[in-house]
Amino acid sequence: MKKLNTVLIVFLVAAFLFTACQPAATEPTPLPEEPTPIEPPMEPTPTEQVAEPTATEPAAEPTAVMEETPTEPAEPAGDVIFFSTQFNIVEEAAKFREILGERGYDFTGTEEGPLVDLILAGAQAGQAEVDLVGALHGTFPPLADTMTNMIDVAEDLSADREFAQAFLETGLLGTDDYLYYVPWMQATYIMAAHNDALEFLPEGADLNALTWDQFAEWCQTLLDETGGPKCGLPHAGLFNRFLQGYLWPSFTGGMVTQFKSQEAADMMTWARDTLWPTIHPQSISYEFMQEPLLAGEVWVAFDHTARLIEAFNSEPENFVAFPAPAGPAGRSFMPVIVGLGIPENASNPEGAVELIDFLTLPETQGRVLRELAFFPVVSGVDTSDLPEGVAIEAGAVEAQANSPDALPSLLPVGLGERGGEINQIFRNAFDRIVINGEDITTVLDSEAANLQALLNDTGAACWAPDPPSDGPCQVE
Repeated sequence: MKKLNTVLIVFLVAAFLFTACQPAATEPTPLPEEPTPIEPPMEPTPTEQVAEPTATEPAAEPTAVMEETPTEPAEPAGDVIFFSTQFNIVEEAAKFREILGERGYDFTGTEEGPLVDLILAGAQAGQAEVDLVGALHGTFPPLADTMTNMIDVAEDLSADREFAQAFLETGLLGTDDYLYYVPWMQATYIMAAHNDALEFLPEGADLNALTWDQFAEWCQTLLDETGGPKCGLPHAGLFNRFLQGYLWPSFTGGMVTQFKSQEAADMMTWARDTLWPTIHPQSISYEFMQEPLLAGEVWVAFDHTARLIEAFNSEPENFVAFPAPAGPAGRSFMPVIVGLGIPENASNPEGAVELIDFLTLPETQGRVLRELAFFPVVSGVDTSDLPEGVAIEAGAVEAQANSPDALPSLLPVGLGERGGEINQIFRNAFDRIVINGEDITTVLDSEAANLQALLNDTGAACWAPDPPSDGPCQVE
């Protein structure tokens, strides 16, 4: 496989983000980061654990089940110890276990930090405690010295399924011939609105091409005309991804390098004085925006696809999905890529390969899409009977990725078990300025110092949308 530079990878990710969700034609095309409950998991899981995962959490069962019976596989090669940072939420875990149970498999949900510690400890002891790792792209760099090269596995699997090449390239982690993970699934974050909110859109606004200024104007109009705030954000959920992948890059063009730029200061002034006063005050406690949407507390919201899916599945006639707004630097969005890797010295690598085989079958990928709202990474997935809610999200995912001003922003990479610190730095900056009213320049300078110290300590190089760096990424 040819090594692609970071910029090419990013735009390939954007190009492929929706293609796998198309009906299979003569050339099957591959189709979200990121959120199982893709953070998990799409951080919670999309499920972006969604997965950016901690994760997603559709409450009610999606309607469709695969009509075709998956190819009958061989018996699993013994017990496979499968740890995943995706599908950690109870509802998601139950659905995923049902899928795995068809082949006699199970999994253990975990957060990124403990998983990294477990894998590193196993490598030091010479005996891995885990056979298969399912985690976000950014979890794998700190494990690079402990993971098996999956390139032969991917080539074997490609004999009867077609992986999105962009996602195979990301699994190389900048190398030419060492594949650290086989792509598993993807997700992203989008916007949702109740139909009642649409009549209050700013005059001339295009729902699929909104700007952040228009969004704020829309929220203000909703507040004025309905007598209460109708826009909501998941401040208690994956809010760090909103800041890292949407707000900062849309206004500044970068995530790290422009953290304390004048553009960032202007953005914070806008967020404090224009946007936040229109946001529902209960946003401080919102983790999953599907719940306040269904309750009617908010009419317009942002969240991971996996954390909105229940609203679209339950009331598809009442909700619309659309891309995130654009700022002066572009329409930034965060694709969430989840991979499957095998630690060196795993007790049952053969069984792990068989499980990867099962998880990347088009039939299995289709069921995960239908029931857990994570999008496929292989072509040939039957999308003819998608639940209405998933189809609604798919349209927004496609529109967002294919926007002429699209600016893909990847999840933080290279921070290892300290990934939570960058999340807190972005949250601290927003909360101190927008919620607590502290001085913008003072806060940005102090949090930028914390950010630079983290980057220096971990040696993390820049990731998109920031330009590549030779050493630790630098806050300008």
